[in-house]
Amino acid sequence: MKIDVTNLDAEKTGEIDLDDAIFGLDPRQDILARMVNWQLAKRRGGNHKVKTISEISGTTKKPFRQKGTGRARAGSLRATQYRGGQTVHGPVVRDHAHDLTKKFRKLGLKTALSAKAKAGQLIIIDEAAAAEPKTKALAEKFKKLGWSSVLVIDGDAVNENFARAARNIPLVDLLPQQGANVYDILRRDTLVLTKGAVEQLEARLK
Repeated sequence: MKIDVTNLDAEKTGEIDLDDAIFGLDPRQDILARMVNWQLAKRRGGNHKVKTISEISGTTKKPFRQKGTGRARAGSLRATQYRGGQTVHGPVVRDHAHDLTKKFRKLGLKTALSAKAKAGQLIIIDEAAAAEPKTKALAEKFKKLGWSSVLVIDGDAVNENFARAARNIPLVDLLPQQGANVYDILRRDTLVLTKGAVEQLEARLK
């Protein structure tokens, strides 16, 4: 798959041949959904907690005798039916993360890249660099390019001036290629890859 390479001034600087095995797959919503759920599950803190009966301060005395009172039997004033008692089946501290195989995670990233390419929302630029860390200048370039919601993925390291200029622009994210992930790709309308990012992603996902 051939695609034009441009620069931040919207000028064509060449062409690049994208690997169809990475950028030409049929979009699979089920794979993307599983990947997003996996990523968001890993983010969850899991530190929600209620007190069980053994953690509540209070008497251990039996409230009343077992038989003969006409009331339902009770063994503790810390039980759930009493004020200040335990919460039954409440949340406890746990890890919400679950496993996905490396093969599936790689397929998920390929599918996300392919979905952007098929939707015409993939743009390749020669480099993501700025001479000065000026947010206003970069924001004007993005406006001319029509990038209102964009994820820019660079090579191994991002340009410091470009990162400083981009970090105050709303709905603009910048990642090195190691940080490329399905959730961040899908949450922005436009995906912008540098030539270096394309080469390294193809080497990583083969």
